[in-house]
Amino acid sequence: MGRLSGKTAIITGAATGIGQATARVFADEGARVICGDINESELNETVRAITKNGGEAEAFHLDVSDEENVKSFADGIQQKYGTIDILFNNAGVDQEGGKVHEYPVELFDRIIAVDLRGTFLCSKYLIPLMLEKGGSIINTSSMSGRAADLDRSGYNAAKGGITNLTKAMAIDYARSGIRVNSLSPGTIETPLIDKLAGTKEDEMGEAFREANKWITPLGRLGKPEEMAAVALFLASDDSSYVTGEDITADGGIMAYTWPGKMLIDKKWKEETE
Repeated sequence: MGRLSGKTAIITGAATGIGQATARVFADEGARVICGDINESELNETVRAITKNGGEAEAFHLDVSDEENVKSFADGIQQKYGTIDILFNNAGVDQEGGKVHEYPVELFDRIIAVDLRGTFLCSKYLIPLMLEKGGSIINTSSMSGRAADLDRSGYNAAKGGITNLTKAMAIDYARSGIRVNSLSPGTIETPLIDKLAGTKEDEMGEAFREANKWITPLGRLGKPEEMAAVALFLASDDSSYVTGEDITADGGIMAYTWPGKMLIDKKWKEETE
């Protein structure tokens, strides 16, 4: 406990899922947590839960794809706090769109705007608040930024861009004492997964989880709290010599080249039940 005592952390996409779990963990570790999201009702609930538990948190409406909104947000934080220590660029969206020749331009633009451009905008306007004393930036990428998915080229492009943007930022700001790393989750049990694949109670959602359960070497989906633990490592001094890295937390999916024997090996499948 107390690994982030006295530090100010900004988390985007903090209303649900990984962002929410990380906000709670950061607050438990002593950070003042500034939570941003477009989903104000659930964001306010996140902040209420943190403060009820004795932590310090504030909620701000934040559309990371809107430059003026991001700039105004950054100006307000600078006026109130002067500097920040941690920036977790976590906000993101995802949706299937079909093959590239079928893919709606509007959907591609939306995913790029929130996931990639949003990471850029928040970094651009909030890094000046870190230049005085350094800090840590964590960008949420994805295992889908390292390999491709069927019918999700917009998401693959956005997350691949985040992974390499992270490396560029790490080089740009290393001599300023700012470390920059990305966190690449696998399939995590979040409201986004419920929206994309169905809930645990839905037939489609149940089938999706069963498929992921046996094709993931650890035999299950990840938990938001497990991603929060990785984010805490990257935010704290425990990772003081780590920058420019992409930390993949996917239950082992990226460890193999193709599912091969797993598709026909009954013993492999039965061990996850």
